[in-house]
Amino acid sequence: MSLEQRSSRRLARQVVRTDLDFGVSAVLLPATSATATTTEMTSPSRPPSQASTVTVTSGGDGSKQALLEELRARHDRECPHCTTATAHTQTVFGEGSPDAAVMFVGEAPGETEDQTGRPFVGRAGQKLDDMIRAMGFAREDVYIANVLKSRPPDNRTPLRHEVEACGPYLVEQVRIVRPRAIVALGGPAAKLLLDTEVGITRLRGIWASYRAGDLEVPVMPTFHPAYLLRNYTPETRRQVWSDLQAVIDRIRP
Repeated sequence: MSLEQRSSRRLARQVVRTDLDFGVSAVLLPATSATATTTEMTSPSRPPSQASTVTVTSGGDGSKQALLEELRARHDRECPHCTTATAHTQTVFGEGSPDAAVMFVGEAPGETEDQTGRPFVGRAGQKLDDMIRAMGFAREDVYIANVLKSRPPDNRTPLRHEVEACGPYLVEQVRIVRPRAIVALGGPAAKLLLDTEVGITRLRGIWASYRAGDLEVPVMPTFHPAYLLRNYTPETRRQVWSDLQAVIDRIRP
């Protein structure tokens, strides 16, 4: 059975059980603003300094995984930000399926991520796992990464010059994985991917496009899982679930 078939079966089982994993009503909510809008926010082509230098070869999981490992090594060796930053103990590159249909992008590693070298494994990561399960996927079915690959001091929001220095490596990750949709988790991720200064409260729920060279990927901005934990209200949960449903609908075979 293919990955797509397995995901479709899990999705069919999951959509009526989202109350257990995500804390929302077990009845499917209508996808409101995320699917009803016809306005898409697009970003201009990336400047040459952020263009990918990776040539994605044809082939399956093996070739993409090799490219990601090569990129990881090059990032750790050359990244203008992460090789000079001092607040982290190790870099957190990303993980998941190289052939993922959905890619989740956050802003930066936190303390737990810095300790383990894995993205989204703290409290916010546990909530992201809930979100992924509610969509009908397992964590290993998707690809998870951050804009910054090293933890900022005191977990602060990444600064613009840090994003500009480390961001091109995320561009290359996207170009290698070539997902069918990206979920931008929070403002910093959405701002980098969409090249905008618009806040996440205005961006969320509206499909946009991420462009890097010849690649164009639909982007769904939504609230960061950490924000969801801080504001765990029925309204916020419905908003995030509506955004995730829009992604499910977008990639459904």
